[in-house]
Amino acid sequence: MRRFAVLVAFLLALGGCDSGGSLFEVKAVAAGVPSLAPFFAEDSGLGRDEQVRSRAVPGGLQQGDTPGLYGGTKQPGICDVERLKRFLTAPRNSRKARAWAAALDLRTDEIPGYLDRLTPVLLRHDTLALNHDYKKGKAVPFRALLQAGIAILVDEQGLPSVKCSCGNPLRPFEGDTGRISVTFGDGNEKWQGYDRAEVVVVRPAPRELERIALVDVQDPGRGIERPVGTTGEADAGFDTTERRAVPRLAGTSFGEASRRLADAGLAVAFRGEEPPVDRARVIASDPGAGVELRFGAYVTLSVAAESGAEGRRTSAPAPSASSPPPVGSRPPTSTGPTPSRQAPSKAPPSSAPPPPPESSAVPRGSAPPTVTGAPPQVTSSAPARVTSSPPPRVTSSPPAGEPVTSSAPPPVSSTPASSAPATTTPVTTVPASSAPATTPPTPPTPSTTV
Repeated sequence: MRRFAVLVAFLLALGGCDSGGSLFEVKAVAAGVPSLAPFFAEDSGLGRDEQVRSRAVPGGLQQGDTPGLYGGTKQPGICDVERLKRFLTAPRNSRKARAWAAALDLRTDEIPGYLDRLTPVLLRHDTLALNHDYKKGKAVPFRALLQAGIAILVDEQGLPSVKCSCGNPLRPFEGDTGRISVTFGDGNEKWQGYDRAEVVVVRPAPRELERIALVDVQDPGRGIERPVGTTGEADAGFDTTERRAVPRLAGTSFGEASRRLADAGLAVAFRGEEPPVDRARVIASDPGAGVELRFGAYVTLSVAAESGAEGRRTSAPAPSASSPPPVGSRPPTSTGPTPSRQAPSKAPPSSAPPPPPESSAVPRGSAPPTVTGAPPQVTSSAPARVTSSPPPRVTSSPPAGEPVTSSAPPPVSSTPASSAPATTTPVTTVPASSAPATTPPTPPTPSTTV
C-alpha cells in the first residue's frame, strides 16, 4: 500500500498535475533582447527599451488607470508610432498587416485609426501578456512575461497592445498567475530582481482615459501626465512627492471610488480574480479619508457583498482571509472562489440569500419574513418551534480579519424581527394531560455574530 501511494505521488509530480490543474507555460521576454520572430526587425527604429527594476505591488491584478503603473522618460520617442503605421500600411507588408490586425480583432483599414489612439509607455513591473510572433504569414500567440523596462503601446483603457521594438501585437493574459511556469532562454536570461510572486496582469480601466499618469523611470520624483494618443510631445510634469489626501469614499460605489482615487493620484488595492462590480458599495477605506499619501500609494477598499448575479462581471467577491486564493487573472467564467462564504446564521439550509442592499430594507411595521400570520398550533407540551432566527445585526465596519477587498455581508437596514416567542402561547391550547407543571423553557437567544 505504501509503495502504491508513493508511485501515485511520483506520477502526479512527473505529469505536473495536482488538484489545481496544469501549469501555464510562459516565455520570458527580457528588455533589450531581440525577438526571434518579430513582425519587424528590432533594428528598424520602432522603439527602445530601458533598464528598469520591477516594483512590487499589492496584488497581481492591476487596472489600466492605476497611477504610476507605467513609466516614461524626459526624452519622448520611446515608440515611433508613425513609422509603425507606415510599415503596416505599405503594400509590400500587406500580409503582415492582415496577420497583425487579426491578432487584435481589427480590419486592415482600421489599423491607422487604431494606432492613433495608442500611447507609448514603459513597463514598471514584470507584466504578463499574450504576445504574438510572426511565423509563416500568421500571428502565433504565446504567453509571455515582459520584463520591466520594455516599451509598449497601451490603448485608451491602459491595456498593453503593442511591443514597440518589434511591432508584435499584445493581448491580455488569461490564466492564473499563481500557476505559471516561466521559461528563460534564447537570450532571455533570468534578470536581476525577478520574483514570480510579483508579476502583474493588467485589466482594462473602467473608463476610457484622457491622460495617463506616468513616473519618470530615471527620476521617480518626477511625474509625467501624457495625453492619450500622444507620443510625448504634449507631456506635462508634476511632483510625485507632493502629498495628496485620501478622498471620502464610504457610501460610494466601487467604480466611483476608483475614479476618485485615480483622479487624486492614488491607486486601488483589492483582492480576488476580478475587481468588484462597479456598483458594489464601498463601506470603508484604509487609510481613511483625509490621510495624506504620496503619488501612486495604494488605498484598500472594503465593499459590501452582493447576492445578485446581475452585473458587469460574473466573478465572485473576494473570499475570507482564512483561505485566500492566489491572485490571478483567470477569466470571469472560470472556476474561482465561491461567493457563498457569509456570516454564521442559524437559518435552515433552504433559506434564501439576503437581497442586495438597495432592496433589503423591510418596511417599518411589516411582519417578519418567516411569520405567516396565525400563531403556530401547539400539539405537545414543548414550546412552539421558531422557524428562523431574527436577522443578525451588521455593524458599520467589516468584520476583523477580512482581506483587502473583503466581501462583508450587505448591511441590514430593518430592525430585528419582534415576533412573540413561543412561550407566549396560551396554556389553554395544550391538553391538560400533557402540560408540565413548570413554565416551558425560553428558546435560546439567537447569536448576533456576523
